[in-house]
Amino acid sequence: MSKGPGLFSDIGKKAKDLLTKDYSYDQKFTVTTYSDDVGVGLTSTAVKKGGLSTGDIAAQYKYKNTIIDVKVDTGSNILTTLTISEVVPSTKTIASFKLPDYNSGKLEVQYFHEHATFTTAVALNQSPALDLTGTIGTQSFSFGAEAGYDSASGSFTKYNAGVSVTKPDSSASVILADKGDMLKASYVHHLDQLRKSAAVAEITRRFSTNENTFTVGGAYAVDPLTVVKTRLNNHGQLGALLQHELKPKSVLTISGEFDTKALDQNPRFGLSLALKP
Repeated sequence: MSKGPGLFSDIGKKAKDLLTKDYSYDQKFTVTTYSDDVGVGLTSTAVKKGGLSTGDIAAQYKYKNTIIDVKVDTGSNILTTLTISEVVPSTKTIASFKLPDYNSGKLEVQYFHEHATFTTAVALNQSPALDLTGTIGTQSFSFGAEAGYDSASGSFTKYNAGVSVTKPDSSASVILADKGDMLKASYVHHLDQLRKSAAVAEITRRFSTNENTFTVGGAYAVDPLTVVKTRLNNHGQLGALLQHELKPKSVLTISGEFDTKALDQNPRFGLSLALKP
């Protein structure tokens, strides 16, 4: 696709990933197999949470510019996603639906330009909801906005805006979300050329409740196969994780979190093992 400003969802994504990605407090086991001959991948996932066990099976088929994803969970729900690139130059079309919920269908079209990106998503039902996003700028600086409209109620469900500044060793973003009720600012600074070690700070202001949340964190590459991540906010929530690559693409993750202001409460721990060929 284009080397333009990226999607609206990319604004603030680097900070969000550093502070939230791979932090899990369940027991999760994932196995993925893939056949290059037919372009089919199969993923089986088992999750144990709060004494309850769930799981799902997902299959992915790739052919030229088309990807078909099918996911079946323990509740016999079937989620199918069809992604086609370049139906029209510089576009990506994504269609999804979930059975047996026949009103869950959704169609999204993404358009990428050198200095702008646009997305349109519409629900495929009798009273469709419409989501629109637009971003203008470059890879270094971008400004974007998104809006959601519910045709059933005739009202806007969301309207957000954001700005992002990206440099080779850092990135910063400011997002006004929740219909103007929340302001979020974040900054990420990479500490090495491989961008495996980084420091991050994020502040969130909720105007309706006058509540501020300040979070700092980071990632440190202990060696080429091991990464340690930590995060701490002003409410006393301290989290950490250790991620080790057992072999190429196969990762073991151990994570934990506890409240430093309530040490008598039990901490939470999670274990994830993902095996890929």
